[in-house]
Amino acid sequence: MKRLVYILPVAAFAVIAFFMFRGLFAPAPNIIPSALINKPVPQRILPPLDAQAQGFGPEDLSAGKVTVVNVFSSTCVPCRLEAPMLNRLAAMPGMTLYGLVWEDKPEAARKFLGEMGNPFSRIGLDIDGSIGRDWGIYGWPETYVVDGKGIIRLKIVGELTERVVQQQLLPAIEKAKLAS
Repeated sequence: MKRLVYILPVAAFAVIAFFMFRGLFAPAPNIIPSALINKPVPQRILPPLDAQAQGFGPEDLSAGKVTVVNVFSSTCVPCRLEAPMLNRLAAMPGMTLYGLVWEDKPEAARKFLGEMGNPFSRIGLDIDGSIGRDWGIYGWPETYVVDGKGIIRLKIVGELTERVVQQQLLPAIEKAKLAS
């Protein structure tokens, strides 16, 4: 009986260590494939952020040009970090940059854009998150590449760093141009 008192904690530790070690080899939680890749954008229209912005919908995203849709919120720290990158991307020829304000207040989002700069040619608002569910959004920031036919070609979860832009975003934009 005394041995059991010593063996049980060791056995429990071994089981926990096994699952933690196995977790080291699992895919990163931010690499979640989207069910919408190679499918048309959701068929709902995003209302504009405010009177200064235009919203967008499936017709705008299938107008023959590649569009990058960035999901952000004023409460999102990585969104602040990626803002300079988005400002640089907005000047890039051959694609259009749209913003999707997800689960945020319009006045807070407008203040955020005033502080960080507004790289977006259109900004849609999804206060309650219902349109975001159609897009498969589960956090900020997320970025989508949509070809000129309105087909989602890539979803990036997380901050747009220089590395992510060079290795994932720009190649996907070039591929989307070919598909348009």
